[in-house]
Amino acid sequence: MTAPDHSLAQSAAVPAVAADPAASLAVLRAEIDRIDAAMHALLIERGEIIDRLVEVKRARAAEGGSAFRPAREASMMRMIVDRHRGILPLDTVESIWRVIISTFTYVQAPYAVHADLASGEAAMRDTSRFHFGFTVPFLAHMGAGAVVSAVAGSRGDLGLVPAFAPPGAGPWWTALEGDSAPKIIARLPFVERADHPAGLPVFCIAHPVTEGAVTEVEVWSVRVAGWNAGAARALAPLAETLAVPDRGLDGAALLISLPLAGAVGLDTVLGALRACGASVRSAALIGSHAGRYSHDAGRPARPPASSIAPAP
Repeated sequence: MTAPDHSLAQSAAVPAVAADPAASLAVLRAEIDRIDAAMHALLIERGEIIDRLVEVKRARAAEGGSAFRPAREASMMRMIVDRHRGILPLDTVESIWRVIISTFTYVQAPYAVHADLASGEAAMRDTSRFHFGFTVPFLAHMGAGAVVSAVAGSRGDLGLVPAFAPPGAGPWWTALEGDSAPKIIARLPFVERADHPAGLPVFCIAHPVTEGAVTEVEVWSVRVAGWNAGAARALAPLAETLAVPDRGLDGAALLISLPLAGAVGLDTVLGALRACGASVRSAALIGSHAGRYSHDAGRPARPPASSIAPAP
């Protein structure tokens, strides 16, 4: 005889409907109450484990900085998308898990989220609240440069800046070039889809993550002289690039994202720039993040070129 499965997801079949509709409703509502109580108990149990985790980190002198682990979080969100089924909308499932993850991260090591509202307040607030909930403090700034400065002056805060170049924006990413400067550690949302309720593409910035980083995509700050239309056209098929004017009429600061598993590397990009008459002044690695992971309703999620090894 096969042993019963006592997991929450399969803990009990829905009871048979009784002849009396009122009695049937009472039975089903009792089942819902039982499941709600079980979910709450599991959250309490998760909190107890987190409390033990903090004690272990303290004993190992591993405390300090942000408890954010982008590799683990990206891996968890991908698994949730892949296994989800049923009538509950995926948006709801994702937002519930984002609040659970972010809040328990905050419990381990309190942090705030600094966000650039210059390109649109509503969309950025929605993005922050969807991914980090309401327990984590939200601090608004006008401009990505102010976000980078705030994160740099903090112990373990996170910063959210648009993953595109708004009109008139300067090269905020050049402030990430120093060894001790904050770095890009994630790109949100972790799971992309056309109807995502918080689909604004943003980079997440923090002090360099020494544990749980993910390097599926490297992000480079490249400064060039002699920037021209030909150089822009040459880069378009090679890498996702943001470009803004820098240091004079013919200079440009580029933010270049390069998947490590792709066929194009930094040398290829720099070579294409030089072939078009641009002179490369500098190139600095300013972070990395998980590969973009897309999902279309009714179809399995499409994995990126490489997988993430779950962090402890």
